[in-house]
Amino acid sequence: MIKLPRRRFLRLAAAVAPLPFLARPAAALDYPTRPVHFIVGFPAGQAADINARLFGQWLSDHLGQPFVIDNRPGASSTVATDLVVHAPPDGYMLLWVVSSNYINTTLYKKLPYDFIHDIEPVASTTRTPLVMEVTPSLPVHTVPEFIAYAKAHPGKLYMASGGNGNSTHMAGELFKMMAGVDLVHVPYRGSAPALTDLIAGRVQVMFDLMGSSISQIKAGKLRVLAVTTASRSPTLPDLPMVGDFVPGYEASAMGGVGVPKGTPAEIVDKLNKEINAALNDTTMKARFADLGSVPVPGSPADFAERIRSETEKWAKVISFAGIKKL
Repeated sequence: MIKLPRRRFLRLAAAVAPLPFLARPAAALDYPTRPVHFIVGFPAGQAADINARLFGQWLSDHLGQPFVIDNRPGASSTVATDLVVHAPPDGYMLLWVVSSNYINTTLYKKLPYDFIHDIEPVASTTRTPLVMEVTPSLPVHTVPEFIAYAKAHPGKLYMASGGNGNSTHMAGELFKMMAGVDLVHVPYRGSAPALTDLIAGRVQVMFDLMGSSISQIKAGKLRVLAVTTASRSPTLPDLPMVGDFVPGYEASAMGGVGVPKGTPAEIVDKLNKEINAALNDTTMKARFADLGSVPVPGSPADFAERIRSETEKWAKVISFAGIKKL
């Protein structure tokens, strides 16, 4: 065995030691080198899918590889999230994060993951208002009129949602809690069938994502009473806020992108940079406005804080409403 002088050995060790640390930035510099799967926990055509496709196309155009939308519906994005959590942390599988991810933390007794700890936040994308809307046959035209009618008919009005535990359900539960009304929740498999029954009068009220309902509202097939956010929507600027009549009420759907925990920071930062570029693009902003969404740019740390605050908020609603864990 050849023995090297100690000084020469130390010089060689010092020269070789940094090489492993150069590998990660180099890999991030080349990323992506193959197609990336963008996992969406809802069927094609729903608001989450439409928004994810906008960002998937942007990332494909600007990063030089296809970002393929992969719809994996089930249990309010639990199926999709579980898939991403257990994927290799290499940036080749992204999760479209939705409000259900924050809600499920409290709604489900046992999940196969810990969302806050197992998903690496990449970037928030948009905040989408919901709208409080009623079937045209219901004899109310304002939020105060609806509250009065509901209190006069406790347990007689049916509140549709796009599914147990999603944002359309929780916005309604928050309203029930704060307005003191008794509405019967009727969950559907997505907003589309719920809207069909709402238009037909088989259910009376729904808190739906603006992007899902906007065409029906503009066509006069639904009567919209208010927007759920803390400020008016540029898409429907004349529409009052629920909070104008129920002080403190606010609900919205916060979209974003996440990756498996342990994904290299260089890849997270590269994705964050491109997503923020999309949020600041004039053409993309116009597309968001068509869907009733507002861009919410920021750092991965900003998105992590939004996830934390939203999780705490909906945990309180679930507890107060006495919703049984699934």
